[in-house]
Amino acid sequence: MIETATVALATFFATIAPIDAATVFAALTATGTQEHKRSMAIRATLIAAIILIVFALIGEFILASLGISMAALRSAGGILLLLMGIDMVFARSSGGTSTTDEEEREAISKQDISIFPIATPLIAGPGAMGAAILLMANTEGDLTRQVVVVTSLIVVLVITGIALLLATKIHQILGVTGMYVISRIMGVLLSALAVQFIFDGIKQSGIMLQ
Repeated sequence: MIETATVALATFFATIAPIDAATVFAALTATGTQEHKRSMAIRATLIAAIILIVFALIGEFILASLGISMAALRSAGGILLLLMGIDMVFARSSGGTSTTDEEEREAISKQDISIFPIATPLIAGPGAMGAAILLMANTEGDLTRQVVVVTSLIVVLVITGIALLLATKIHQILGVTGMYVISRIMGVLLSALAVQFIFDGIKQSGIMLQ
């Protein structure tokens, strides 16, 4: 259970990226009132939580109905997470864990950014959705481990919500350099986890025995 929780927490923390989310949120709400910022932060976190929990609970069923095997899911999910980890290590933005330039430009013209782009794709982005499905699939139907994964997701979402509420202060304290240091560390960890997922997928597929 400890291993499951550790892997889930590390993966969700890297893919949801609370610090990155807080920085983008601070930039997009620079001219807003404290009350408005608080309202959007809470709403964005709740919407993202609903999206990710739904993907965690029924994502595997949807993939199975499409004929996607567990081996393929582990391999594809591992590749997606590896690409995200590489982007984090090199401080590049590809839209996997952050908004794209086009999305940020569109968000600037909106008064309420809680749903787009904060809830999705910033918090509940492709990487986080894929990670939720992949981690639940790795529990192999074990209810206790599934509860651990969902609980880990909720813990990271709570941290994200707090980070959004304190976005301005976090941005001032860490600065650009501090953000990149945290991002690179999480990127290395995510890359290692991703490679393990790929290895597990290849092993489960049986192609190495053919």
